[in-house]
Amino acid sequence: MNQEPQQDAVNSGHLVYHRIGGLIRRYRKEKGLKLLDLSGVTGIKSAMLSKIENGRMLPTIPTLFTIIQKLGIKTETFFAELSAEHHFPGYILIPKDSYTPYEKEEGATGFEYQSILENNFEGGAFQISLLTLRPGAQRQPVTTAAYEYLYVLSGNLQYQLEDKTFDLSEGDSLFFDGNIAHVPVNSQKTTVKLLVMYFFGELNR
Repeated sequence: MNQEPQQDAVNSGHLVYHRIGGLIRRYRKEKGLKLLDLSGVTGIKSAMLSKIENGRMLPTIPTLFTIIQKLGIKTETFFAELSAEHHFPGYILIPKDSYTPYEKEEGATGFEYQSILENNFEGGAFQISLLTLRPGAQRQPVTTAAYEYLYVLSGNLQYQLEDKTFDLSEGDSLFFDGNIAHVPVNSQKTTVKLLVMYFFGELNR
């Protein structure tokens, strides 16, 4: 029995999963809905919807299909936007003017994200972003359903992991389980730039 095209895509793994949150947010705003509105029609808690939209949690397939249905989006249309190139030629050149700005946390101040590269690998997926922290950047600590690696390109900052605080400067790096509540703090008068990598999948412990 033949499967639906969108289910074939899900099973094959040839999707850029981390476009899901941004697509959901875009469609929600196009419909003029707030998170609480979408929560009301889907029965999914607004806190979970927020994490999905911000790329900090990947929805289960049933959850994703519920959201798509309640937003009135054709599944084939939604999954077509997630399609990734199947063929890797052995290299990828990424000009800096092709980096894509995106919003990761609604309500955050001074956090500027640019997506550099998103791709899948056997058993998971990854996303590489450039994060610019303006002086006085603020947001609440968050969790991410991924492992995170960050490298300080320029500037000095403090990085909080629950009850621990790390002083980081240019050239320092930090790897951690994103399920630990975390937030970078820029209390300096200069801008900080970070390279941030998200690894979605299981790692050997």
